Amino acid sequence: MANFEQFHCDFYQSNYNIDDQEDYNTCDSSGNRKSQIADRPLAGAFVPSEMLLPSQSYTGQILQPTVPYGSNISCADGFDEEPPLLEELGINFEHIWQKTLTVLNPMKPADGSIMNETDLTGPVVFCLALGATLLLAGKVHFGYVYGVSVTGCITMHALLNLMSITGVSYGCVASVLGYCLLPMVILSSSAAIFSLHGILGTLLALFVIGWCSLSASKIFTTALAMEGQQLLIAYPCALLYGLFALLAVF
Repeated sequence: MANFEQFHCDFYQSNYNIDDQEDYNTCDSSGNRKSQIADRPLAGAFVPSEMLLPSQSYTGQILQPTVPYGSNISCADGFDEEPPLLEELGINFEHIWQKTLTVLNPMKPADGSIMNETDLTGPVVFCLALGATLLLAGKVHFGYVYGVSVTGCITMHALLNLMSITGVSYGCVASVLGYCLLPMVILSSSAAIFSLHGILGTLLALFVIGWCSLSASKIFTTALAMEGQQLLIAYPCALLYGLFALLAVF
């Protein structure tokens, strides 16, 4: 019997202390029970050195986080290094102006690096301007303008890919043909002022067709390195711009 009592005492022997029960039963002012033992480590347990250090207060400002010591990162530098919004959208006013001057002056040599870009800002503006000037003359031909433009771009794209070695993208063809539409806008503007049904109007239309086709063929030969083939490219371009001239005259 004595052995059983000794076994009974040894079996229920633990490190439990009556003081710990008070810690479990403590409550805050609102009546919610909280544990204080959970906040402190157990005896003999491993505690990291970071937990033993005193807590550091936050020294930054609102919406301005503190920068780690020794780092040279600045929030303003990140915004300064970002490109402008127009550049991200592919709109470069300097290149648009250079392409416009190249079209207006057919004798000016073209820059192949700029002309090979797929810039559609100028072509869309010139197509809208052509439709608006035709509207001033009492001709609602917006559908014809876009229909002829898309058909001409597809045809010229297929033709240039057969003639050139390097090949050309559809965006580049649409960009060049759209920029060279600027003289046709001048022709449609003159149609709103005086009639083009006479000999003067026919001569002016032929001059504008030659102007557009010469500028487009020059840009294509420069961008695609097709020396000696300018006349071959100018002929289908003249046919395309002749359709726009018919819309402006009649």
